[in-house]
Formats: sequence, C-alpha cells, structure tokens
Amino acid sequence: MAKAPKVTKTPATGRYRIGIYPGTFDPVTNGHIDIISRAVKVVDKLIVAVAVNIGKGPMFSLKERVDLCRAEVSKLKLSVDVPVEVVPFDTLLMHFVQEMKGTVIIRGLRAVSDFEYEFQMAGMNARLNDDVETMFLMASEHNQFIASRFVKEIARLGGDVSTFVPAGVNKRIIAKFNK
Repeated sequence: MAKAPKVTKTPATGRYRIGIYPGTFDPVTNGHIDIISRAVKVVDKLIVAVAVNIGKGPMFSLKERVDLCRAEVSKLKLSVDVPVEVVPFDTLLMHFVQEMKGTVIIRGLRAVSDFEYEFQMAGMNARLNDDVETMFLMASEHNQFIASRFVKEIARLGGDVSTFVPAGVNKRIIAKFNK
C-alpha cells in the first residue's frame, strides 16, 4: 500500500480529496486495476469500495473479493504517493461516501453503453449529496472490452481469462472452477 501523502490539503481547494471507487469487483480485472492506477493521480486518498451486491450472484464471497483486491492493490507500482485502501460496504453508496468523508466518486467507463447508466446514477447521487462529485475515467483502449460478467462466463465455460485479470486472480478463478 502507498504511503500517506505529505500534504493534508490540496493547495487549489484547501480540501483533502478522498476518492471512492465502488464496485462489485467480482472478480477484479485488469480494467479495474487500470482505473485504480489512474484514479490515484486525481485524489489524495483512494478507497476501493467493494460492494456486497448479492443480487449479481457473485462468484467470490465478499471476503474473497476484498482479499483479492487488497492483494492486487498491494502489488501496484503507483506513479504517485497516494494511499489506497480496500473497504467492503453494504449500504447505500452515498451513505458509505459520507461515512468515509469522500469528496469524489470514481467510475470507469468502457463504452458508450456504460455512459447512460452511469450518467443516471451520477444524477441520482448528486441529488442525494451535491457536495460529492462523480468523475468518469475512460478505460484504456486495451481494457475497454473487459467486463467482470464476461470474465465469469468465459471461466465457467472453461475458457482462458488470463489476459483479462491479474495472475493472482486468474489462479483463484482456476481453483474455483477446479473444485
């Protein structure tokens, strides 16, 4: 994990910017890692918020997803000195953001199809708390097509997902389906 920043407030705003990057992370993909690596450049602290989200029928338990995210975050060679914390949550996102003293929600976009849903969600969140901004980061071109739901489907059908997920996650996926 990265060390705490040397300044406690940003010079431009006088605020300490805490970014919240929420998701199910089932499993954490190279696309998620890409967004984390880039999000740290615009906040003073990043919290990767792993949602319970039972409705999506997760492949991994909440504890497993948190552990996988923590393991992958600990391996990151970040270009900036920003702390990254992985925290599970099971509340309304805006309640979690307030609890964590978040100032910005980070959302990754892969394609135009993501934008409509994310735009609506950002509008709803702004209505709930207009002090919290939503920032969209476009996935890098080599990660734009990666979606956890596709990774799970490919893995369930015996396909190779090693180019879509970090090596440690791939090992856990293989172990999950070889039981």
